[in-house]
Formats: sequence, C-alpha cells, structure tokens
Amino acid sequence: MEKQGIQIVAVAGSVRPRNFTSKALGLVLDEVKRREDVTLDAIDLASIELPPPGTGDSKDGKRIKTLVSGATGLILATPEYHGSYSSVIKLFIENLGFPSVMAGKPVALLGVAAGQIGAIKALEHLQSVCSHIGAVVLPGPVSVAGVQRLFDEEGRCLDEATEKRIRGVATNLLSYIQENICPRMALEDMARGGTTEWMKHCVGSVRA
Repeated sequence: MEKQGIQIVAVAGSVRPRNFTSKALGLVLDEVKRREDVTLDAIDLASIELPPPGTGDSKDGKRIKTLVSGATGLILATPEYHGSYSSVIKLFIENLGFPSVMAGKPVALLGVAAGQIGAIKALEHLQSVCSHIGAVVLPGPVSVAGVQRLFDEEGRCLDEATEKRIRGVATNLLSYIQENICPRMALEDMARGGTTEWMKHCVGSVRA
C-alpha cells in the first residue's frame, strides 16, 4: 500500500566516525521528528554498498533509489573537502539513476567546514549538480563554519544561534512542502475521486 503524507530522506555525506556532518544533521533530524505524520529515512552511507558509476547496480543502490523515488523531499548534508562536497554524496547521487529520481524533488542543503568561511564552495558545487539533474534546490542553504568548536562529544550544539540556523533546514523544507506540494497532491487525490487525506497529513505534519 502506498504511503501517504510527507516522506523525507536525509543523507550525511561523511563516513568518518563521530563526524561533525552527522552531528549537525542530527539537529535537523530532531526537528523533523517533532512533526507528526512525517516519515523520515536517514541513510547511513557508511553502512551501505554503492557501486561506482557504470559498474552495475547493488541491492543498497536499488533500495535508496526506491526511497528517494517515494520521497516528498530530501536533506543533503556535506562536509567541505578540498573546496567541494564529499565524494560519497556524489556516489549517492550517481546511484539514483538517469533520469534521476531526484528530479522534481525539493532538496534542502547543509554544509559544514572547519574553516572560517564555512562550506560555501561545497554548497555551491552541490547545488549546481542537484539543479542539473532536475531537483528543486531550496534557497538559503545553511553553511556552518568552525564546526569543530560548535559541538561536544555527545553531538550537542554549543551555540544557540547556530543551532537555530541548522534546525531551520528542516523548517524551511517542510514549509516549502506545505505551501507548494500539499495543495497539488490534494488536488490530484480529489481528481482521482479520492479524499483529501493527503492534505490532512500535510497540515498536521507541519503544524507548530
């Protein structure tokens, strides 16, 4: 049976143990989990096998393709490595097929870096790739500078303003879905002779 309501897929683009990308993304996921009727799938790239482009499919690759295909929206978090986003995020994107199942999906971006200027270059490059494959990249990507000073060992953010900005990645995405996707899905539901159940899920999920 097809799921109804908002479905979010989130990906952390670092596979290093206790990485700061996952700590920052954890705040976004916590914000998403506060909303009723939202299904959240957080993909751990360190625990799955994704083949390089042109070498065939894997079981994990097929699974993430199915998850993203059914998602209402996505959250991609990346560290900045050598002036760009991480290779595992690119590998994730490459395993979503061509045409990509990300096409038409709203995508919220989060970047972290140790340097003073943050992950601006990484986010610019990632935004370009996501737009190229047809995703709807939301404005206002969040870049976190000096990330190694902002989180403790347990993943708690030590700066209130930074935490608010990071959590805003979730609220920005859910607000976009409520305003732009829920009405369309409800109309399609009604056109098929169904109910407005999809709209009920959306309204309930984003209510403060």
